[in-house]
Amino acid sequence: MDEEIGVVDTKTTEDTGFPESEPERDPMPPIESRFLYVDVAAQRAKQLRRGALPRLKDLAPNPETGVRPDPQNKLERVAMQEVDGGLIVFELPETKAPVS
Repeated sequence: MDEEIGVVDTKTTEDTGFPESEPERDPMPPIESRFLYVDVAAQRAKQLRRGALPRLKDLAPNPETGVRPDPQNKLERVAMQEVDGGLIVFELPETKAPVS
């Protein structure tokens, strides 16, 4: 499969490394296809392994110190919780009409 799902990563400011303030948005609708769910969660887990900051409120930085708590779960589980909560924005590739 040469088409990929685009998972939008958190943008960070270069000086602090913390996410830029993003406007509050409505959560994404639940994913009904289990195959799409696995693809989105796997790509998000890859982003987390490469250093992206988690979006879960439990893993938010302390407002006074700015220190983030360590995740108690594996990053794959964190990614699944983010997808379940509608915190991950993804884009599906456009489908091409079959050529007859």
